Amino acid sequence: MLPPKPPARPDKVSLFRYLRLFRQDLLSAQPKRLYRAWMAEFRTPFFRSFLVNQPDLVETVLKTRPDDFPKSGRISEGLRPLLGNSVFLTNGETWKRQRRIIDPSFEGGRLRDTFPAMWEAAQACVTRLQGQVGQEVEFEEVTSHAAADVIFRTLFSIPIEHEIAGQVFTRFRDYQRQQPLLNLAAFVPLPSWMPRFHARQTKRAAKEIRGLIAQLTSTRMAEIEAGTAPDDLATKIMTTKDPQTGERFDTEEMIDQVAIFFLAGHETSASALAWTLYLMALYPEWQDRLAEEANALDQEGFGVMSKLRLSRDVFREALRLYPPVPMMVREASCPEKFRDRAVPKGAQIVLSPWHLHRQERLWDNPDGFDPARWHTENGKTCQRTAYIPFSTGPRVCPGAGFAMVEGPLILSMILRRFRIERVAGKDPVPVAHLTVRAADGIWLRLVER
Repeated sequence: MLPPKPPARPDKVSLFRYLRLFRQDLLSAQPKRLYRAWMAEFRTPFFRSFLVNQPDLVETVLKTRPDDFPKSGRISEGLRPLLGNSVFLTNGETWKRQRRIIDPSFEGGRLRDTFPAMWEAAQACVTRLQGQVGQEVEFEEVTSHAAADVIFRTLFSIPIEHEIAGQVFTRFRDYQRQQPLLNLAAFVPLPSWMPRFHARQTKRAAKEIRGLIAQLTSTRMAEIEAGTAPDDLATKIMTTKDPQTGERFDTEEMIDQVAIFFLAGHETSASALAWTLYLMALYPEWQDRLAEEANALDQEGFGVMSKLRLSRDVFREALRLYPPVPMMVREASCPEKFRDRAVPKGAQIVLSPWHLHRQERLWDNPDGFDPARWHTENGKTCQRTAYIPFSTGPRVCPGAGFAMVEGPLILSMILRRFRIERVAGKDPVPVAHLTVRAADGIWLRLVER
């Protein structure tokens, strides 16, 4: 049995129908041919876009000439109320300055330093699940809770049970479901003075989330000044100076960055982990192998991660099949020629991990679940050239290393303690909200192992 995949739309539909499908779900709005195409062009009265699915062109856009293909402002329209001018949305010198301040916090031994907080969050997740043995459990909620706990413990040294952390988590859960990946402004070019068509509830939720983050940030700023701040990621980022200008983030800038850390570090990790758990229910033979491997968790400390090799392979395969961020959009800053086709200045360049990870001309068994593929020649080649769950190049996610520890660790802790089983009639259907989620949640039965 193949893992679930959204149905493709008919190859030709009207612009109105395409826009309606696009807003409902980014994935099923796309035609089947994109799983084989090296490049596809889409024309509307408002813009032209090119979906690029050829590895050397993806490398050109993301790695070789990233400054010539900045992030598209169209995509930022829908996320601006929450993320402000965070590193996820900015371009050029502003983005470079932000990364110079942020990147040191994710280098060297920081991953080892934050591991105890991840371990505590994973243990807390298992403890919460203990009370749901024998029940059908919605695991997107479980993994969202666990990933948010990791973020707050590593960023601010507080657990999810902290009053403000809990409120941020609750507000963000509501925001995630009501906010489409793209709003109208993503399709229609608008002057800067025109209203941005954000739903009232979206703006209200974003304002509430940012207000709560401001409380945490202001408190930490005061602790830093008093010399009482814990040595965590927030302190590291807020005390790091730009090596070129000597400037630090001010409070408003830090709110922007914390918002994207929460979105990128919680929402994406939760999506990937929930799909991984579903795949373990779908393929119980792999689940049993991971449960056996998880006995290595009798040893505590960062060194245990080197023993969770199967868990890492499984998590990597889940990221291939269900990349949390299904599409990334760049903009051509000057006229280009791709595959002998003219790409005008201002054209939208769509890079789709969803389609690249399932490219039928590149991958062996592209729609199948096969964690062993990473040890084959085809898998190794595709991992280098056609696998970008965290993007690649200068804009690669700074938290990629964190995710590749957090996911396998929590997965192993859960499977060591519990068996998870499919629920008849409730297999999930992937849809794209802010990330790749299930249309009606991921429901699994929890059984004591």
